[in-house]
Amino acid sequence: MSERPGAPGPSPVSSRSLLPTRPEGTPLHPITPWRRAWAPVAGLIAFSMQDFQRTREWFTALTPGWLLVAFAVLLPVAAVYGFLSWWCTSYLVTDTELRIRTGLLFRRTAHIRLDRIQAVDVGRPLLARVAGVAKLKLDVVGTEAKDELAFLGEKEAVALRAELLARAAGIAPEAAPEAGEAPARELLRVDTRTLVTGLLLIGTGWGALAATITVPGVIYLTSGSIWAALATFVPFLGGVWASTAGRLLKEYDWTVAESPDGLRLDHGLLDREHATVPPGRVQSVRITEPLLWRRRGWVRVELEIAGAGKDKGGVLIPVATRAAAADVLARVLPGVDLAAAVGAAAPVPRRARWCAPLRWRGYGHGVTGAVFVTRSGLLRRRTTLVPHAKVQSVRLGQGPWERRMRLANVMVDNGANGWTAARLRDAAEAHALVHAQAERSRTGRREARPERWMAG
Repeated sequence: MSERPGAPGPSPVSSRSLLPTRPEGTPLHPITPWRRAWAPVAGLIAFSMQDFQRTREWFTALTPGWLLVAFAVLLPVAAVYGFLSWWCTSYLVTDTELRIRTGLLFRRTAHIRLDRIQAVDVGRPLLARVAGVAKLKLDVVGTEAKDELAFLGEKEAVALRAELLARAAGIAPEAAPEAGEAPARELLRVDTRTLVTGLLLIGTGWGALAATITVPGVIYLTSGSIWAALATFVPFLGGVWASTAGRLLKEYDWTVAESPDGLRLDHGLLDREHATVPPGRVQSVRITEPLLWRRRGWVRVELEIAGAGKDKGGVLIPVATRAAAADVLARVLPGVDLAAAVGAAAPVPRRARWCAPLRWRGYGHGVTGAVFVTRSGLLRRRTTLVPHAKVQSVRLGQGPWERRMRLANVMVDNGANGWTAARLRDAAEAHALVHAQAERSRTGRREARPERWMAG
């Protein structure tokens, strides 16, 4: 029966009524559902791997028709899951915090105080760069895990990062969106030739390659099992990749730039990362000098950063000359002279050879007006600098053989849950050092510069 023109028809069922309530805030980029869609597939693979033999038998018994039916069911389920996960995810910036709402079945809201944000990193994986999107990783003081917004449009991600850093610096909420990203001045760029040469000379990759070739072969010859050899070969091959090509891809085009919000690190060939070293949050610096680098005067610089979690801190400079590294370190640790700090490390007493017959020559310790210095290693020399203001505690350790040799170790703990030790020092020197370092730390904390973003 036809309806009268102009008469109201039956009200259609809104498609939104079939969806969960969308949380308040700004949604992520529409490409995000494709990222979330892999979760059911990954779950199915993990479930199948629990009994690989039965799974293989099951797949062998399936006909091509049943496989097509399985994919016809699985792919829509994965797509729906990805869409609903995206639908239930949003972020909102208020006057005091960033709220991130996630969760399809179990809702979660992260309340991140803006004044506790210490770093906002921009990640651009290869496929994300092709799609024109990026992800934000947030480091917050006092938390181990990072909160993440993935994915946002590249312009949106850069603008949000600039706003969050401006708000963390104390800029008024109404002015923060217009502040824009702080200007940066390039300090150092590692060219590809230097990076490749450094990786070839470091020796780690060659050792991993030799183990990959020999160990699985020995296991096969002794056991006669190709599966046991393969089970050993695959992890070793992963080690070779991590120490050679994987490291090259990660550290490619490494750039260090100085800005009011800290040192900015840009690097990566396939996955481009944009990270920031927050001012005042560096707890210790480690300078590594492999044996074959020393003739060229090259060093590697790594950091420990307070509150940054286990996956943060890491590398400041993958490879550079000592002079270039000293110039960058002057921005990280103002007032620290790298040459003076390294030169301050005095060797241990000769009787220490009875406690560490091979390693005793590599140990050293010194103190400057700004840092506590330790040195260790013969083939790969490591020098650690801990600013006096960052020392949280000082400890003295002495084993029975060390007591007999009148030696002791002095350990200092920093605010990143890390520590370093001045090993095998003269016992009288070590006891005096503990008390002197405790006083230097108290003085250093009183005179320390502020840790706020863009603070003077």
